[in-house]
Amino acid sequence: MGRNITGTSLKLQSGFVFDYTNLYGEGKVNQTDIDALGEQLVKAHQAVQHMRATGEVRGHFSKDGEPEKVLFTELPYVEEGHLNSLGSIERLKEFGQSLRYRVDTVVSFGIGGSYLGNKVLFDVQCGEFWNAKTPAERDGYPKLYFSGNNIDPRRTSELVEHLVREAESKCKICLIVISKSGSTLDTMSNFMVAYDALKKQSDLIEVEVVAVTDPLEGENATLLKKLAGEMAWPTFGVPDGVGGRFSIFCEVGLVTAACIGFDIDGFLAGAKAMDEACQTDEFWRNPALLNAALKYLAAEKYGRDIEVFMPYGDNLKSVAEWYVQLLAESLGKRTDRDGQEVFYGRTPVVAVGTTDMHAQTQQHQDGKRDKVVQFVKVAEWDSDPVIPNVFPVAAKLAEIAGIRLSQALDIAREANAEALARDNRFNATFVLPKLTAYQLGELLYLLCLSVAYEGELANVDAFDQPGVEGYKRLMGPRLKGLKG
Repeated sequence: MGRNITGTSLKLQSGFVFDYTNLYGEGKVNQTDIDALGEQLVKAHQAVQHMRATGEVRGHFSKDGEPEKVLFTELPYVEEGHLNSLGSIERLKEFGQSLRYRVDTVVSFGIGGSYLGNKVLFDVQCGEFWNAKTPAERDGYPKLYFSGNNIDPRRTSELVEHLVREAESKCKICLIVISKSGSTLDTMSNFMVAYDALKKQSDLIEVEVVAVTDPLEGENATLLKKLAGEMAWPTFGVPDGVGGRFSIFCEVGLVTAACIGFDIDGFLAGAKAMDEACQTDEFWRNPALLNAALKYLAAEKYGRDIEVFMPYGDNLKSVAEWYVQLLAESLGKRTDRDGQEVFYGRTPVVAVGTTDMHAQTQQHQDGKRDKVVQFVKVAEWDSDPVIPNVFPVAAKLAEIAGIRLSQALDIAREANAEALARDNRFNATFVLPKLTAYQLGELLYLLCLSVAYEGELANVDAFDQPGVEGYKRLMGPRLKGLKG
């Protein structure tokens, strides 16, 4: 993997760039800060290399208190015996092909990574108006809706009403329910409401179900796995060792990719290329370690405890939403591995350029200096209209005529970044040459690996989520109480 370092940016052979000009240097995170980490950087890299080789992470246990491997770094490598094998990828593709011109609509039920990751793939591949296209325009792939990501009576009811209203003559709807256990409240409650309502429309709608759950069989099978067996539903797996926030690279996310004709091979190849780029122990040439260290130091030494993730492009908003879960669950920790209270972690915030330049940027620019803003730029867009000179008598409008929308977008981002930097407001930019499956795989995998590195630097477990279990312990008995 070729890598070029120019000034304060790191460019990979693919053209992917991490530009940290406004995050590193005089008045920002500097060489003295990096040198002071010294042995911590070496140990962090060694720990991640050990995790790659064995799945072992020091001090990591499952929510049941049992030692648990961390296997997300295996996912980009499609090999026999791996979580993603040649056979499993082929089965996903066959599933996707089986839907074409046969199934009218897919509804995906999931929450957390089972929703957020899948929504990223849908938004990047399909965009906002996918469901309004004809089957031919969608190349035969079905419409796709999401549910199960909130317990919302109105939205669930309206979705069912919409599906029934949209059905013409006899239509086929495939419900994909994603839950490792099968007892996830948000997911299963919405799924059962929709399943029941649609089955009652049997004269109009034919319902199919696919379950994505723990693959264990027999006595150890989960509730959803057993139900799928009884109902003869096809299944895909939610593997052990892959937390929901990393599951976009396994069948949990790739099942949605298959439904829309997303380039699964390219996506995993991009993730693999990023993983290979990050295996070097040369700090300035390792994108994930560099990103992690700069953000860690920005927070710990300079008080930048909020990370605003701000892609420039509407279809990338869901990437920021996915990243919120990744950062919050991975690094928001009360105690370190030694049991000491540290209350570690940056608060992640979703923003979109240029939208939030007219909203949040007022706070970014004039509020507390407690933020690092991470921009995402797409260098070349597939479609890039030129602003026409349709009102020549309006001088202000004539001034912007002849400019491509992408040029205006990038000028806005550059101005935002420079204005922040001039006032000692930390920011950095990831540059994707194009918005392809490969480039998306690079970006998302970089972010996953970055939190692994930062967990080592901060001495916290980046792979558990004990804070989430607190509300679950309270919620269960109260739900049972309603039945009583």
